[in-house]
Amino acid sequence: MSDALPVLDDLRSESAELDRLVAELSGERWSLATPAPGWTVAHQIAHLTWTDRAALLAATDPDAFAVEVEKAAAAPGSFVDEGAAEGATLPPAELLARWRTGRDALWQVLREAPAGTRLPWYGPPMAVPSMATARLMETWAHGQDVADALGVARAATDRLRHVARIGVRARDFAFAVRGLDAPGEEFRIELTSPGGKGETWAYGPEDAAQRVTGPGLDFCLLVTQRAHRADLALRAQGSDADRWLDIAQAFAGPPGAGRPPKGGTT
Repeated sequence: MSDALPVLDDLRSESAELDRLVAELSGERWSLATPAPGWTVAHQIAHLTWTDRAALLAATDPDAFAVEVEKAAAAPGSFVDEGAAEGATLPPAELLARWRTGRDALWQVLREAPAGTRLPWYGPPMAVPSMATARLMETWAHGQDVADALGVARAATDRLRHVARIGVRARDFAFAVRGLDAPGEEFRIELTSPGGKGETWAYGPEDAAQRVTGPGLDFCLLVTQRAHRADLALRAQGSDADRWLDIAQAFAGPPGAGRPPKGGTT
């Protein structure tokens, strides 16, 4: 699956970075609260474990996965939290082992998937590169929650280009999930790579009237709702682009509450 190999390699690296953050934690630190209300460090890793298992099931047993989709449809407001809560009760060593085993198995299955494979999911079916990108986005975003809980500053990498791309592509979804009409025109987005090489990630027509510019890291924090817009160095040109930065999200599902601004007011 040559078109998925770059993002799969980056997914493996992103997972390994988060693994290093939690591998040596004491049991007490696994219980630290993260910025997600009600979720500890253990909940964050349990959620990744649960989602990796769901993706693996989708790739290997679509019929069994369809049953899981029915369960999710019956409890749309709680099934994600329930999955995290169940895993968070495990001893840290067992939870860590399950996460490692599951993510490795998923990585291998995605790597060996034939070209053109589409996997069932909770929304529309996903191509393998898209599934790998979604897993990387979640790993990075929930890893940010863990880092915040531990008081650790992570170095941003160019792996974030995958998160930025999915955030750009989810523009219309962010409007639709709030019952708003998406803008009819394309935006120009220009983001500075965090890799220190002065590169720019650019999307959309160069002459677009609606524009967003700023650091790639800040854009990724915004679209994963790990930071409030007021705390980020993103700039919008045009009323539609400005509105988008208030509601942007790269993840599926209902609008998230996001993070409050550091000053405590909007």
